[in-house]
Parts: sequence; C-alpha cells; structure tokens
Amino acid sequence: MTIVTDPPKASFRVSQLIYDTRYRSITFQIAALIGFLILIGWLISNTAQNLADLGKEPSFGFLAEPAGYDINQRLVDYDNQNSHLRAAFVGLLNTLLVAVMGCAAATVLGVTIGVLRLSKNWLISRIMTVYVEMFRNVPVLLWIVLIMAIIIETLPQPRDFRGADPQASMALFDSVAFTNRGFYIPEALFSRSLGDIHLFGASAMRFDVSLDLLALVAVLLAGLWASARIKRNADAVQEATGVRPTVWHFRLGVVFVPLLAVLVLLGFHLGYPALKGFNFQGGTHMRNSLIALWLALSLYTAAFISEIVRAGILAISKGQTEAAAALGLRPKRIMNLVILPQALRIIIPPLISQYLNLTKNSSLAIAVGYMDITGTLMGITMNQTGRELETVMLGMLIYLLISLSISLVMNWYNNRVKLVER
Repeated sequence: MTIVTDPPKASFRVSQLIYDTRYRSITFQIAALIGFLILIGWLISNTAQNLADLGKEPSFGFLAEPAGYDINQRLVDYDNQNSHLRAAFVGLLNTLLVAVMGCAAATVLGVTIGVLRLSKNWLISRIMTVYVEMFRNVPVLLWIVLIMAIIIETLPQPRDFRGADPQASMALFDSVAFTNRGFYIPEALFSRSLGDIHLFGASAMRFDVSLDLLALVAVLLAGLWASARIKRNADAVQEATGVRPTVWHFRLGVVFVPLLAVLVLLGFHLGYPALKGFNFQGGTHMRNSLIALWLALSLYTAAFISEIVRAGILAISKGQTEAAAALGLRPKRIMNLVILPQALRIIIPPLISQYLNLTKNSSLAIAVGYMDITGTLMGITMNQTGRELETVMLGMLIYLLISLSISLVMNWYNNRVKLVER
C-alpha cells in the first residue's frame, strides 16, 4: 500500500527577510523607520544637550511673563501688561482674520476673473489675462508694500476732513472715512443687548463673545437650514412631476424675516465714526496695514484661483453646453447649473492649496507692521525672551493646525458636493 503524505513545509530562515520577495519590502521599510527614528532621536538629544550647555533648557514659562509691547490691531482686549501668551493669542486672531477675509475675497474675484477670461468679448478677456499675468508673476511681498505705499501716499489724512471747507469728505452718506491711517466704517450696536459671555475664564485665552452675535448666527443658520429643506422639497416635486414650483420667495422669507425680527428686537443701529481732535472716534477702525495685506493677498491669490477655475471649466466637454442650450437654458443658467457643478470636482483640490498658501503668506504681514502670530510670538516675543526654539516650534504648530483645519473643511465640502456617478 502506498501512503501519500504532504511535503514537509520549509522552515523560516532569516535570509528570507532579504532574499524572499514576500518579506523583503517589509524588511526595508522597518529598517528605514528605525534609521529615521534614530536620526530624530539624535537630533533631539544633540539639541537638548547644546541648549543645556548654553543654560537655555527648553521651557515655556516665558509665556506667562508680561509682554511689554502694544498691538495696534486687535479683536479682543489687550494691553502691554498682559502675558506673552495673550499677545500670541491676539496675533493668532489677527492671522485668522486676514485668512478668512482673504480667502473669501480671493474666491469671489478668482471665480469672476476665471469666467471672464473665457468671455467671447476680446477686450474683457485680454484685460483679465493682463491682470492674471501681472499679479501672479510678481512676488506677493512687493504687492503688499506697493499697496501700503499707495494707501499712505494717496489717501487723505484725518485732518483733511476738518474745517468749513474740508479737502476730503466721508463716503456713503458720511458713514465711511478712507484715510491714510486706515478705513473707518460703522459698527453694529444694540440698544437692548443681551450682553457677553466670557470664554476660558480669566486665562490668557479669555475673550468675550456677544450673545447678540450668537443669536443672529443661530437664527441665520436655522433660516439657511429651512431654505435648504424647501429647495429639497422643490427638487423632489420636480423629479416626480417634471414641473418645478416657484419657491424663491419662500426661501428668502425664511432666511431674512426672522433675521430682521431679531435685529428689531435687539434694537440694532449703527455707530458712525466722527472726527474728534486729531483722529476719528467711534465706528470700526481697519488699519492701513490690515487693508494693504488683505488686498494684496486677495488680488495675488485670485490670479491663481482664476486659472484653476478656467482650467476646470475648459475640462468640461462642450457637449454639455450644447445640450443645455438645446434645452433652452440661457448662458448664465448653463454656467451656474451645468458647467460649474461639474467643474467643482476639478477646481476644489487645487483650490485648497491656494487657501493654504494665502494663510501662510499672511506671515509677510510684518513688512507693513500688521501684528499677526508671526509678528507677536515669532517676532517681538522671541526677541525679548531669547526663546528661539520654543517660539518657532509653537508658530510652526499653529500654522500646521490652521492648515490641517482648512484642508479638513475643504475636503469635507468636496465630498459633499461631488457628483455621484451612476
């Protein structure tokens, strides 16, 4: 009788980690990881030893010391006796302010310019081409300095608004003043205010949030949610019957009527700037450094966004436009309803990079004296305390968190609006 048995399994040998293709890639990856960790460990150990020899062991206790310097543009209360941590927090808010304003303005300008570059009007398309080539081929730092110089040299001084026959006058029914020190605009005031809430207690990160603002935001979000529900119902009716009901007035009503009602209940009114002494008092002061930085970053980034938008539109087949036109849609409706929704799949990924670049380019604010996180934490604080490593590491961490947050939000939006193929 013949007995058939399985062949003996080959035992594992150490040489297989190098010569066997099943294990070789894993072996090389583990070896590279170990080498990288050893290098990082050596760098950290060497840096710590050198700092110890200099008597500068890593410490973040300097953040609790008085800052001793003023910040010209700020969104929360601050004086020079506050801590360096408070100064860094004020600078962080200034960075976020420029980033949000810049991304919003650059998006509107970029989309508009990108569409106009595709215009059949020869003059308009060439003007937009000149704009794009002029802004994206000159360093943004030069644009920041140039716009700052234009504001200082061309706009009137506050004293020019004084006298029986002033050399300058306020705009928009005497509510806005454009001066070489900045723009003075009306501020929102409430005669029946709900007050403020204090976040983070008495810590250096403490700031006050207006309950009036929270109420307005809550009502606005609720109105937008209701408007979206009305739109979905209209879409469902159109899918079922082929006839789209007219709902635009309902959508506007659920957004603006509750908002106006809350404004009336809170006693909303505007506080206007007025010339008193040598400068304007009241209203909201947007300093010339903020205006110059905001305009320069917006105009510069808009040139790149316009090219992204143009490329996204050109990537859509012309057959889509022809089919929509055959159905009787007008060019504006074709762009809004057919072309742009499909182009978003191509536009949004590179658009994220432009938002990140704008946020990081805001660190050039120090060139015009705008105190952002770079000017406070990695500028004056670093020079006063001599803590170069700690301040730079904190600054890098802050910019990393901001960039990751922008990427997270934009990727979520990209997944939300992307087309689902059948």
